[in-house]
Amino acid sequence: MMKMINTVGVVGAGTMGAALAQKFAQEGFQVILADRAMQYVDKGLANIKATLADGVAKKVFAQAQVDQYLNNLRGTDQLAELKNCDLVVEAIFENFDAKAELFHTLGEILSPECIVATNTSSFSVTDLAKNINLPERFIGLHFFYHAAKNRLVEIIPGEKTSAETTESVRVFSVLAGKDAIFCLDRYGFAVNRFFVPWLNESARLLQEGVASMEEIDMVCMKLFGIGMGPFALMNATGVPVAYHAEKTLEAFGKLYEVAPALKAQAESNQIWPIGELPTEPIDPKKEKIIADRMLAVVFFVSSQLLEEKVSSATDLNRGAKIGLRWRFGPVDLMRTAGIKEVNRLVNFIAQLYGMPVPDSIQETSWKMDMVRLEKKYPVAVITMDQPEYMNALNEDMFCELSEKFMDAENDPAVNTIFITGSGKAFVAGADIKFFVKNIKANKIVDIETFTAYGQQVFEKIDKSKKKVVAMVNGLALGGGLELALCADMIVAMPKAQFAFPETGIGIYPGLGGTQRSVQKIGKGLSKFMIHTGKMIGVNEAIEIGLVDAVVGIQEGMQMMSGMLALPEIKPVLRNEKWKLMEGFFNKHSLTDLLSKKFTLQTFPQEEAEKISKTISFKAPIALKIADQLIEAAKGPASELTYLKEIFSSSDALLGLSSIGKKVQFEGK
Repeated sequence: MMKMINTVGVVGAGTMGAALAQKFAQEGFQVILADRAMQYVDKGLANIKATLADGVAKKVFAQAQVDQYLNNLRGTDQLAELKNCDLVVEAIFENFDAKAELFHTLGEILSPECIVATNTSSFSVTDLAKNINLPERFIGLHFFYHAAKNRLVEIIPGEKTSAETTESVRVFSVLAGKDAIFCLDRYGFAVNRFFVPWLNESARLLQEGVASMEEIDMVCMKLFGIGMGPFALMNATGVPVAYHAEKTLEAFGKLYEVAPALKAQAESNQIWPIGELPTEPIDPKKEKIIADRMLAVVFFVSSQLLEEKVSSATDLNRGAKIGLRWRFGPVDLMRTAGIKEVNRLVNFIAQLYGMPVPDSIQETSWKMDMVRLEKKYPVAVITMDQPEYMNALNEDMFCELSEKFMDAENDPAVNTIFITGSGKAFVAGADIKFFVKNIKANKIVDIETFTAYGQQVFEKIDKSKKKVVAMVNGLALGGGLELALCADMIVAMPKAQFAFPETGIGIYPGLGGTQRSVQKIGKGLSKFMIHTGKMIGVNEAIEIGLVDAVVGIQEGMQMMSGMLALPEIKPVLRNEKWKLMEGFFNKHSLTDLLSKKFTLQTFPQEEAEKISKTISFKAPIALKIADQLIEAAKGPASELTYLKEIFSSSDALLGLSSIGKKVQFEGK
């Protein structure tokens, strides 16, 4: 049975341990930060307080929030104080013997039900598990720097790790605000297995005299879509860290042998002496040598990882994009390069280092799932699974959603279908880049086809014979809210937020939003949401009847695991504020709102003028069409009628190309 985790111990108060303790405390866990002496604990706590204080200064946190976080956290130099923890995460320095001794000690202190995790980036989880009693409760949780901000965690079960332990830490990772990828227990796991050799190869290029550090960094920044090149990255995270990690990987063959230049730099205990990046273009021949070598290493190691099934193509790609902040993940890069070029580069590096060529160099190995389906009879859970893109809807995601939904729909053993999202978003709308690209290419017909298909998929969900529940975990914007409205029931977690932002970016809701919102909350409040684009949280969403219930993250996860019944839907009892808002929008036409011709009675004048001002900044054509669609109430398909008109407008291109910026729409 899945274990609910409330109290977390972190052993090791250094940079990683302190960051983990901070993050867990921020997410509401009771946290005990432990180290071998109070001087280390106090230093770790001081670093946490300084980080949080900086967050207050930058208005990331309110002081009241920080006070609560610190109230969730305490320090100790006595491991015995961890005895009542539900989970203990080891985050001490990378020394196998030190970790082994710690786990032996913890095994004698902790309850048999306590899960124990190692944050090792180098050692075998299975080997470390041999040093603790009940190894089935032992697992790898490899977090990434800076752990309070970086959302990635690799989950690595050992050979004896139980399924219950794995599922418990998967749920914990969601509760802790992390995006998890799963890896087999191999040295380097998934991300470091390709990332560290990539760093190592840059040192080889330097020692061979191919190029300078600055040139190598510059080429890599452009090629991989990153803010820092390999030498700058090693300086930021520690040159010895890269060296020791590469030493661990040497068992995989000659490609992985530590470059002498990296070894020498690590032993000097100095950072790489990097100068300013070149201002002049790099010689094309030199640039190609750098690009070929750096890409070839990533392609070779990634192909090995896929061949060994260390991780899926989806998780491998996600690890680079979330954990390393690469704009392009390894699988993205291979798909862009094409099978012929990938073969050329992999064979080149295999010959260079005398390594066998992996068998997985084929396009079928590069398939990445955007939507996951899990069946936990009688429940099926569909997860929109592109957290690095905020689960934005594109053509492939619609196809996969349709496929996975119909799989669940046609399974007689399934009676309830949950739809949720991974990461910070449920679905943060449609893929804006798709719209912009097709407007600029004068391919409005492709937008019409895309939207019509999306409507067909949503219609299947709306008309399902099964009970469909939208478990909204985060942002549900535009198309995401339209997806949620197809469900029989909308259940929201505390961080859920809802909005129709379309009229503020030059378009209107085209996936049923102008129609299903009216069915859910009525005409007046639909106009309020669509015309103003206002973002509302869970409390307001409950008050207007948009959401049927609010549950904690843990409760929501239990519902989707079939362990907890769904909450009862209660009648909507709108308070005076929302009754007035509904009446205000029902009473006034769009023209009235824009011209401030108000019949107010009990509605506040100041609020009416504020609404009018907000609407005046929206795109006029989009507002007019949305208003007409709401008034006509002819069903979702009616929204397709005006797509050519709206996407041909200059307002649409301006708004879609200027997300996050203030623009002046012209009504053209």
